[in-house]
Amino acid sequence: MSGQAITLPLSEEGTVQINAVQLEKLLEVALLTTPEPLSLAELKKLSDEPVENNIIEKILEQLAQKYAGRGVELNRVANGWRFRACPDMQPYLDRLSPQKSPRYSRAVMETLAIIVYRQPVTRGDIEEIRGVAVSSQILKTLEARGWIDTVGTRDTPGKPTLFATTKQLLDDLNLRSLQELPPLEEISNLLELDEA
Repeated sequence: MSGQAITLPLSEEGTVQINAVQLEKLLEVALLTTPEPLSLAELKKLSDEPVENNIIEKILEQLAQKYAGRGVELNRVANGWRFRACPDMQPYLDRLSPQKSPRYSRAVMETLAIIVYRQPVTRGDIEEIRGVAVSSQILKTLEARGWIDTVGTRDTPGKPTLFATTKQLLDDLNLRSLQELPPLEEISNLLELDEA
């Protein structure tokens, strides 16, 4: 597809020609210069002519293959497409900005894991599973990071708040959906092996 014009049916009256090389360049520059993922709807705005989603996706997949094995990679995440540094390049990039990434306590990570695998959950649900009280600071930390959000209330006395994960968490983990996470049993087995 690269290097050629794509002819698409526009209507019964005629067709439209789309230059795939130009569209690939536009997609590439938009994705390389934007820190946030871009959705197909946003990427379609780059074309002067109407373009179907499948055409944009084919060009993006070709672009991803073009960057395979290089220092950056094109990934599809929950909120769209984005370029990111390959994980094996991160230690070198950290030398440029020696800021330490935030460290989260075990309580924060356990709370996040419960929300991820049991959502939507209330604070009471989390406390029941963990066996200890959940500090409101833990939930505030996860909300401030953009990883969880309130999604309503449970229809029980007191109307407790329900928490669920956000697309920001998926983007930060480089995932399209929660189904890409390992099953809970697999994690449990790994923890048992680690303890042994």
